[in-house]
Amino acid sequence: MISRIDKYLLGLFWVSFAAGLLIFLSLFVATDAMTSFVRYKDVAASVFFRYYIFYTPEILYKMLPIACVVGTVMTISSLNKGSELVALFASGLSLFRISRSLFVSILFLCAFSYILSDQLLPIFSKQKNFIYYNEIEKTPSKFQTIKTNRIWYRSKNSIFNIKTLNAEGNRAQGLTLYFFNDAWELIQMLTADSVTMNGSQWALRNGTVTVFSKDSSFPLNDKFFEKTIVMSEEAQDLRSTGQTSDLLTQSELSRFISKNKDAGLDTIKYEVDFHSKFSFALAGLVMSLLALPFCVGHSRGGGMMKNIGICLGLVLVYWIFYSSAQTLGQHNQLAPLLAAWLPNVVMTALGTVLLLRAKR
Repeated sequence: MISRIDKYLLGLFWVSFAAGLLIFLSLFVATDAMTSFVRYKDVAASVFFRYYIFYTPEILYKMLPIACVVGTVMTISSLNKGSELVALFASGLSLFRISRSLFVSILFLCAFSYILSDQLLPIFSKQKNFIYYNEIEKTPSKFQTIKTNRIWYRSKNSIFNIKTLNAEGNRAQGLTLYFFNDAWELIQMLTADSVTMNGSQWALRNGTVTVFSKDSSFPLNDKFFEKTIVMSEEAQDLRSTGQTSDLLTQSELSRFISKNKDAGLDTIKYEVDFHSKFSFALAGLVMSLLALPFCVGHSRGGGMMKNIGICLGLVLVYWIFYSSAQTLGQHNQLAPLLAAWLPNVVMTALGTVLLLRAKR
């Protein structure tokens, strides 16, 4: 059974959490929308409206940890400001016991955050990217449909798919390239086991060229060991195609990593992203634990605003630490598992020590 105290605390927390989330979400969307309106003046407002509908879940996912911290800080600071925290301490309750219901709520939000990133964000991200490239930037050739077994890409007069692609977007395995004329009739098909991309120059190895001619009833085939082709400007850079983690679920990303490893491609970035899906989901819990001792220790010195300032500073430190670990991991300076979890482990340990050293 939930006690009256827990019900009261949960009420304070959820109101503060919802208010913080709404404020951060509104500020982010408003700022980004104003920039987009200025940059793309010829795009209809209805297009931006649909774009931000699909973009909002991603923003929500990024703001959840910060809103958790705000909810925790506002709740405990409100109790302290009204001397209710002193009364709870006098009744024999510890700071950890008082905040227990808050952390249960945050754990629930962490689970929601993971489900959001794993199951829903890939769907919304694909729709968001489709609207952005087709209706806002008006460069549909840059929109790629990425699956665990194929990467599809369309240029002006060609369509090709790739089985696996490295993170830098310059080496691939399993290329199939279709060329069309102006009437979109298939005139040539080219396959290759591997391809090295250097701008518009693509070096293919172990492939076949198939030519479809109206003068012949059968296509003409010719095998090659090495072949260099020149691609259009739109297909020169596939680095954006290599950044697939946000478009894949956890299980799809795992299979994608496995296929790239089997093809001999670098998977470090994908492995960091794979482990980070778990670690980032717990960011709200880690930051709230880190901020909790400061809600009590500095409340009498400068009030609630000082508490919020200190805690937001701690959030900034966490983000710097987290981003730095991610960068080191992607550059193979840290193991992927360590790059994803080191910030959480260190900050959790620090928060636990500070909590144990608190007077109550």
